[in-house]
Amino acid sequence: MTRLKLRKFKYFYQQFLSHISIIVLPFLLLSLLFAHYLENLVYQNKADELISYGKAILSDMKESPIAAEQILNQYSSVLAARNMSFSMFDQNGQLYIVGKKGRILNGLTEDDWDKITRGKTLIFPLDYKRFGQEGVTFVVLPYVENGQFFGGVLLTSPIKGSSKMIQEINKILFYTILIALAVAFLQSWYLSRIHVKRIKRLREAASFVSAGNYHVHVPESNFDEIGELAIDFNNMVKKINASMEEIENLDNRRRQFMSDVSHELRTPLTTISGIIEGLRNNMISEEDKERGINLVSHEAKRLIRLVNENLDYDKIRSNQVQLYREDIQVLDVLEIIQEQLSFQAEEKNDQIVVEASPDIYVNADYDRLVQILINITKNSIQFTQDGMIWLRGRAEPNGIIIEIEDTGIGIDPEEVENIWHRFYKAEISRTSNPYGEFGLGLSIVKQLVLLHNGEINVYSEKNKGTKFVIRFPIV
Repeated sequence: MTRLKLRKFKYFYQQFLSHISIIVLPFLLLSLLFAHYLENLVYQNKADELISYGKAILSDMKESPIAAEQILNQYSSVLAARNMSFSMFDQNGQLYIVGKKGRILNGLTEDDWDKITRGKTLIFPLDYKRFGQEGVTFVVLPYVENGQFFGGVLLTSPIKGSSKMIQEINKILFYTILIALAVAFLQSWYLSRIHVKRIKRLREAASFVSAGNYHVHVPESNFDEIGELAIDFNNMVKKINASMEEIENLDNRRRQFMSDVSHELRTPLTTISGIIEGLRNNMISEEDKERGINLVSHEAKRLIRLVNENLDYDKIRSNQVQLYREDIQVLDVLEIIQEQLSFQAEEKNDQIVVEASPDIYVNADYDRLVQILINITKNSIQFTQDGMIWLRGRAEPNGIIIEIEDTGIGIDPEEVENIWHRFYKAEISRTSNPYGEFGLGLSIVKQLVLLHNGEINVYSEKNKGTKFVIRFPIV
């Protein structure tokens, strides 16, 4: 199928022509209607004047038939002074009295004569040519008495003055149309330029965005739909910018994660490979074999931890984790965390303190709750040296609160929101970090808390410590 290619018609010309047509066409139509109405009004007034004189002549002739000649002479003089004339005709259409400059009754059709004999007044317009002259209004007024037709009177009047007046009015209207056209031209050109300029700015901005430049901004306004479109466009660009920044940050974190994982994998794999080769080739003494095997086991556990953390995060994000809720004593689970991490705390010369009432219970999945608390507590131990770590539990009207607070180095304000991101690791954690070294711990914590319909917040001040506050809803 052949597709016809439409010729391009610029939006500027569309706006320009539409504005002109909206202004000029209605004005032109109104001018033509006004000229037609005025012309009909002039003719109707002239016809009404002739009819009134005709009725007066017939009435006076009826009342004073003896003085008919004197009456006709008087009317002839009066009408002549007004540039009018009249003629009298009998029932056969024959003229028997013709006033000064009176016209002859001819050119009537049988239908016209039938209407006159039935007593109907006829008015012939300006361009009527059957009486032998144009530019003259003709009125035929019949004389009927007791249902019998006796004749009538023919009155005529040239309307040259009225025609000139109509021509002058038409000329004024014509000049007015030209002026309106000029004003409409300038106004349409100006308004079209404004609209097209605003749309052109949007088009150019859209071209920049399509080319990959997301740092564009167009002027906004609430004046009309174009202004609202500009607002929506700017909001769209802001969201694209935020998305691109997030993608870039995620990509950077992914690259850093791959670098960290490669580094973390290389060390234990190298250690494991070296010890296995040593054992295979009997290059390790008997007294060192036990130490080498323990080292292989430790490094293998590090690799398993990396795999498990990634699997846990993906399962949580894809809603593949099922919670087995139960009522858990908060004091008991906090003491278990204290006992499990006491050795790691002693290595950093930290002291873990538990503060909770034995009658406080939280409804949660036990294993996942322990995972949450261990990850956060390990994070506190990691960034606290010779300090205190508090594990607190308390009940509030709207939920159960568990707090983990430390006196460590704190977190920069600009990094607080980033700690929940996958692969994120603060700069200091890229040194030796035996716990949660892969940057997945806190991201898993956040997802697990949300899975419990809870919320977690962090409050930190540089060099003064950090406090994690977890709120579990009361079930």
